[in-house]
Amino acid sequence: MSHVFHRHLRQTYPVAVAGDGPYLVDDSGRRYLDGSGGAAVSCLGHGHPAIVAAVSEQVAALEYAHTSFMSSQPAETLADDLVQHAPAGLSSVYFVSGGSEGVEAALKMAVQYHSECGRPGKNRIVARWQSYHGNTLGALSAGGNRWRRAQFPSLLLEQITHIDECAPYRGQRVGETPEQHGLRTADLLEAEIQRLGPDNVAAFIAEPVVGATMGAVAASPGYFKRVREICDQHGVLLILDEVMCGMGRTGTLHACEQEGVVPDLLVVAKGLGAGYQAIGAVLVQQRIVDAIRQGSGFFQHGHTYLGHPVACAAALAVQREIRPLLPQVRLLGERLHMLLHDRLGQHPNVGDIRGRGLFRAIELVANRDTKAALPPADRVHARIKHAAFERGLLCYPMGGTVDGAQGDHVLLAPPFICSIGHLEELVDKLSAAVQEVLPA
Repeated sequence: MSHVFHRHLRQTYPVAVAGDGPYLVDDSGRRYLDGSGGAAVSCLGHGHPAIVAAVSEQVAALEYAHTSFMSSQPAETLADDLVQHAPAGLSSVYFVSGGSEGVEAALKMAVQYHSECGRPGKNRIVARWQSYHGNTLGALSAGGNRWRRAQFPSLLLEQITHIDECAPYRGQRVGETPEQHGLRTADLLEAEIQRLGPDNVAAFIAEPVVGATMGAVAASPGYFKRVREICDQHGVLLILDEVMCGMGRTGTLHACEQEGVVPDLLVVAKGLGAGYQAIGAVLVQQRIVDAIRQGSGFFQHGHTYLGHPVACAAALAVQREIRPLLPQVRLLGERLHMLLHDRLGQHPNVGDIRGRGLFRAIELVANRDTKAALPPADRVHARIKHAAFERGLLCYPMGGTVDGAQGDHVLLAPPFICSIGHLEELVDKLSAAVQEVLPA
């Protein structure tokens, strides 16, 4: 019997013992194509020699230094590198150990910024339903994933409220253009700020491309530009959560590049370290840094492992490998989209195929014409995950796609180093799994 407190206590897990490019290998020698990069983490696959060497060299030189006493050269160099390639104005980097920590830091930073500027009452956060921002309590409060929130209502922060998401497949009205849909849903933020009072709202947080909760959903055209205008008008900080969709996953280094906006705080993680070390970061606009420096001079936050030298060394090596691959991510992403359409586009239970770059998803429905969801009790997403796993494919199916209870999707986020052959294998195995669970 395992003494590990596993995620699912009625499930027996195989033991991973090795990685080989886009594959994981278990203790029986079976190989699994990592079609979701874990949770959109392993963007360079497994066993990349340059990253392994960087980790090994840094461990031998310096494994740890607490940031209340010293900085480290890997942290300084990585921060320089990230700022050099960041959207305009993002001038400093606050390191953490993962996505949830990054969101927590960004929320606190936004509230402290306003306090340092003499606006202590500006402390409320607006977020969106059908979003995911992490599982620590502040991040969970900001997230709009109702299923994950359901167990802990007494612990969630009342200072965070939610507006409806921008989801074109289900949200765009008959006769409405994509641009009109984007503006209409963006104006929900204006209405919420007015309801709360502009003097009370510190920040708005959103994923440029929604990942786990809805499955690779990009906003309608113009949505984020209008959001940026609303935030600027009311002195509200814009926090973009690119933990899952950033660091090249959608075909540009930062997903917000494709929206034509620059956030005040940008949270990155997963693809930052590509799974070789646990690391995340918040990229911060200069005026926020200046306000805290000229005020208290101290960000009231911190974790033991922030700025970890080995994690920073790994992430620096990862970033140097990722950037040359961005054109390939775009090309492979289009190929994956075509393969999914060719194999599943006419399946009666596949309602939508969407995404950007190597961040793609299929949404499953009971009826393509009405977009009615499959019965939640059927747990179609879980059954597809099992059927794919039995075929040697790791993918990321989820339920609650529509409203937190109804709806099923399968999220795909294969490594950037995949070949076309790997993508064909992925789609072959996924199609067979879908066909097993939902015979056409």
